[in-house]
Amino acid sequence: MRYLAQDESRFGLKTIIGRLIAACGVKPIGQWQWPVKAFWLYGAVEPLTGESFFYQFSHVDPACYQRFLNEFSQAYPDTLNILQVDNGRFHTSKDLIVPENIILLFQPPYCQATFWGESSPQKLAPELNPIERLWEHLKADLKWASFKTLAQLQTKVDQLLAKLTPEIVASVTGYPFILDALSALNTI
Repeated sequence: MRYLAQDESRFGLKTIIGRLIAACGVKPIGQWQWPVKAFWLYGAVEPLTGESFFYQFSHVDPACYQRFLNEFSQAYPDTLNILQVDNGRFHTSKDLIVPENIILLFQPPYCQATFWGESSPQKLAPELNPIERLWEHLKADLKWASFKTLAQLQTKVDQLLAKLTPEIVASVTGYPFILDALSALNTI
């Protein structure tokens, strides 16, 4: 039995902004573009081992998700795979046929870790689904990057995925409370 976190993330030509180093009082300048062309990366990661599985699609819908589940099921046929997922429409589609070696574990809606600042809540972590941290890790290398074509962006994302080792994935996605729970299961 394996526990994995699964989600989808959009990668597009619109510039991802981020902090830039500049002299005090100087506004940083970066290239900016607004094209709406994008693709979606579907992924599943195992926080305990750092093993990962990714599949790329042009959009998000039940048919794409069904294909992802089928490919994932074929990649890991000998284990029962528990996939933590959010409550996206395509995850709960009536037409979805979940393979026998996959169990979808739905997380509660709107499940973000927050803390109360001086006057309002502020986001502490992206979400409780560990793969969200991996999306942030990947997109950090894309801040202020401009790509002329979607193919160039896809090549860059493929390069970033190729650099992901199980150790990196485990360190980014291994929430202590999840690792503690999995450790307790192994002792029973």
